[in-house]
Amino acid sequence: MKLVPVLLNDDVKAIAEASACYAIEHNHKVTIAIVDSGGHLLHLNRLEDTAPFTVDMATAKAKTAALTKRETGFYEDLVLKGRLSFLGMPLEGIMEGGFPIIIEEQVVGAIGVSGSTSQIDAKIANVALNNYQHKAF
Repeated sequence: MKLVPVLLNDDVKAIAEASACYAIEHNHKVTIAIVDSGGHLLHLNRLEDTAPFTVDMATAKAKTAALTKRETGFYEDLVLKGRLSFLGMPLEGIMEGGFPIIIEEQVVGAIGVSGSTSQIDAKIANVALNNYQHKAF
């Protein structure tokens, strides 16, 4: 049997707080979704004045990152380079802004951010993950 780490509630809170603080500090109106390794929603925060559609996109980005164990920007790059077949994937969040959360080389969940440009969404998620990893280890 193989034992794998899991996200605890305190982990989710730390990642969520770091991402929301960065977004608010830089006046980015985004939704932040955090899922477990199976893509199941653990946390959702639609910041004030953020468009409602961003809830679905942030959740989709997080789910895609968790289930594929890749940053969602990977798929966006493939599509932009002409691999249009990836548009038919059964996953919806194939735009930059979704990142797996990795503990001890295991994907334990993912974060997805939506509401700004893909690059800013990715920056918000990366800031949160970098902050979390420095505290966790």
